[in-house]
Amino acid sequence: MTTHSRGKGPGSGGPGGSGAGGGEAPLVTVAGLEVGIPGGPLLLASAGLTLRRGRITVLTGPSGSGKTTLLRAVLGDLPSGARVARGGVRVLGEDVFALPPARLRELRRHRLAFVGQDPGSGLNPRMRVRDLVAELATGARPADVRELLAECRLPLDDGLPDRRPTALSGGQQRRVALARALARTPDVLLLDEPTAGLDPALRDEIADLLRHVAAHRRIAVALACHDPELVARCADDVVDLGTDTLTAPRALARTPVPPSAPAPAPAPAPGRGLAARGVRVTFAASAPTPARDSATPHRHALDSVDFAVAPGTVAAIVGPSGSGKTTLLRVLAGLRPADAGELTLDGAPLSTGVRARGRDQRRRIQLVPQNPLGALNPARTIGASLARPLRLHGIVPRKETTERVAELLRDVGLPPEYARRHPHELSGGQRQRASIARALAARPDVLLCDEVTSALDPATAVAVMDLLARLRAERGLALALVSHEPHLVAAYADTVLSLKDGRVSPD
Repeated sequence: MTTHSRGKGPGSGGPGGSGAGGGEAPLVTVAGLEVGIPGGPLLLASAGLTLRRGRITVLTGPSGSGKTTLLRAVLGDLPSGARVARGGVRVLGEDVFALPPARLRELRRHRLAFVGQDPGSGLNPRMRVRDLVAELATGARPADVRELLAECRLPLDDGLPDRRPTALSGGQQRRVALARALARTPDVLLLDEPTAGLDPALRDEIADLLRHVAAHRRIAVALACHDPELVARCADDVVDLGTDTLTAPRALARTPVPPSAPAPAPAPAPGRGLAARGVRVTFAASAPTPARDSATPHRHALDSVDFAVAPGTVAAIVGPSGSGKTTLLRVLAGLRPADAGELTLDGAPLSTGVRARGRDQRRRIQLVPQNPLGALNPARTIGASLARPLRLHGIVPRKETTERVAELLRDVGLPPEYARRHPHELSGGQRQRASIARALAARPDVLLCDEVTSALDPATAVAVMDLLARLRAERGLALALVSHEPHLVAAYADTVLSLKDGRVSPD
């Protein structure tokens, strides 16, 4: 582990410096912290961290190096079964692991705020955005809520405050969670991959927002991040948690695919693949209430969108956060029925509702969601989650299941012994790789990927894309890829669909 100060911001001077933050006692001190599961894996090795008012500290390192574990240790919240082997954590002068439960809850409620890597899972799907923020806001007036939403770069003029989380994009859910965190006026703000799934322009806006929050609210900010652009834009101090102990995704010996030269796609047969025509999805208007004397207007999440991806090709879907990319993937996967339009698979009609699809149709189209917790059952081990589609679809004989699970894990860069772990024992990036492996277990013909590299370090992201490119070349896999990473789109995509405000954009 290495730590260095970038010497910028109101608290310049480094962890022990004499800048604006250097003369004050640190809000958080972590010294020599080691966390592991008895008889199991080491989750964090000898980590240190110092957080001061007005400064932003960024945790970097490969997937699995312990960034999320370190952030959660500041909350006194370790993964199930994990224990502190050595070292300690002091927050606002108190040892968080020695606090009685009532005092720890009070600390988390009033002084600390945490936004996880899968923020959508923490938003009540039955509540509207304005209520989600108001329930934690110091001042719950509508104007205060709208000010917080605007501060987090969320639109106010298209009915978003009256929508529920399921009607938001992944990037919008992330910003709503950030607004909720700021509503509590915390002393310490902890963020896990806060710009994952956001387009570059919005990423830069969030970076500027965090600088503003740290400087003007005098908050100590710590965030885990894989994005070097975000680090360069907002970090005062950087803590590198070192090298990954995992295997790299296995070498692609048969058909190497360098990022700058994707393998040529086979010529698609006419009418083959997955296609959508004239797809429209509309968010229903909210009913008037005493607080709102008129209904929120309808908004088209998708408006007459056409899309097609042929066997052996990669079709990228790009556009700003909230433009309808995830909604389109969910329609293709059958998880969001369309209000209008039609789908076809190899030229045959395909229902927009997954329950009306046959088993083989469901096997042939697999979705890797942006939130891997949506694909992995927390009660099952990773091995059990991967084995289920193998058995369900009769992919391999039962006696070969364990071997095939190990092969799938190696394909995505996870050691075979991870089959015995549960999702909570993996980092966000590791869960994303396991989610990809689960989708591949069904041997799909079409793979729908929603920001699958956003939680991965750059080397692993390229290796995973190389794996998908190999499957495209070898098996004729059709890949629909939602991404905000232009270098990956340029390197791997055969066609690009650009969306803006739910419509196809010529840009």
